[in-house]
Amino acid sequence: MLGFAIRTKTWAHVQLFQRPIQFRDVSPLFLASYCRAEQRGAPPVSAHHFPNSEREERGRGRGMAAMVAGALRRGSGYACGGFRCSSRLLAQSLRRFASTLVVAEHEGGFVKPSSLSALAAAEAIAEENKISVLLGGSGPSLHKAADHAASSHPLVSEVLIADSEALAHPLAEPWAELLHSVQQKGGYSHVIASSTSFGKNMLPRAAALLDVSPVTDVTAIKEPRVFVRPIYAGNALCTVKYTGEDPCMMSIRSTSFSPTAEAMSETKVAPITQVDLSFLSEGTTGKSTWVNLTSQDTERPDLANARVVVTGGRGLKSAENFKLLEQLAEKFGAAVGATRAAVDAGYVPNDLQVGQTGKIVAPELYMAFAVSGAIQHLAGMRDSKVIVAVNKDADAPIFQVADYGLVADIFEVLDELLKKIPDKK
Repeated sequence: MLGFAIRTKTWAHVQLFQRPIQFRDVSPLFLASYCRAEQRGAPPVSAHHFPNSEREERGRGRGMAAMVAGALRRGSGYACGGFRCSSRLLAQSLRRFASTLVVAEHEGGFVKPSSLSALAAAEAIAEENKISVLLGGSGPSLHKAADHAASSHPLVSEVLIADSEALAHPLAEPWAELLHSVQQKGGYSHVIASSTSFGKNMLPRAAALLDVSPVTDVTAIKEPRVFVRPIYAGNALCTVKYTGEDPCMMSIRSTSFSPTAEAMSETKVAPITQVDLSFLSEGTTGKSTWVNLTSQDTERPDLANARVVVTGGRGLKSAENFKLLEQLAEKFGAAVGATRAAVDAGYVPNDLQVGQTGKIVAPELYMAFAVSGAIQHLAGMRDSKVIVAVNKDADAPIFQVADYGLVADIFEVLDELLKKIPDKK
């Protein structure tokens, strides 16, 4: 026997009261008709017991459809109580309703571009998606960033802020505890973070606390639980389906999702709410402590978000020669990148490394000098709009992905470029 009640037109509010019943297949056509009727505002259905009569058998069918609808938000191919419906219908309904938490990073009172890309990814999950933004830190910059987040995307329904000194720095332990606490209270269907150093460090810890498996480096969202991600250092793309419990946690490549350019009106600004931080204690903040932050004073743009990137490889032979690239970058207003071989050789610091274990970039123009094109490096820059390669080895793999290639001595080319290109005003 089965009892059920539908109180609203939203799948999230389907309430079910189960009794022992037998396995029974649900007709996808019937389920689709039922869903359409419910969307049109049909009178709510209410039934409790179903004798073996034709009229009551139809009631049993409606009950099964309601039960399947209740399971839609969990993303399972099977509804609770043992009823089955087609995975295609499940995907169609999930595509319409979701609730997503975006873990955002901020700097200087603004949400970072990589986190704005995470909002764009959240928009792709479902047509009707309640998006919440989680920001942590302390001081005025946090609240300024919260104001920015509240007006950054038309689908943002709320901004959650965690104002605490324990969260002022990107330490994974307290942030994982924060995300665990927020998810337990919010019950989100999806959690998204960017594949930055912070996201890669924090997300697996939080997933372990929630007993779920994260999907990493997502480059495309086909369905609410079907994603595309690179494998084999970016040489192949794999389509994966998440079949675990909520939440579906994922990190996204910010270069694959363009932030929305839709204008926001003042009436759409999302409310800002302070998160309960009573869970924070010495036992939850972990054993890691923040020491300091070192950065180079430069007017060049951030490597991960630059429109133009000039990269050098080990073929530059010395740190002194790398300064030629820096001069060229200043003329273009570009960021400077490097291969892992150049970093390991000590030519430049490791925060300039581009590749699988470094920064993932997708600028409008990527210029590679003395870069051979190892697969690990290509994984970090193959999505660039235009790739220009200069190398004296005509068989270098970089030429296989380059839009324009020049086989020549890099020092002669750099010398000519520095002479011909005027300084940026």
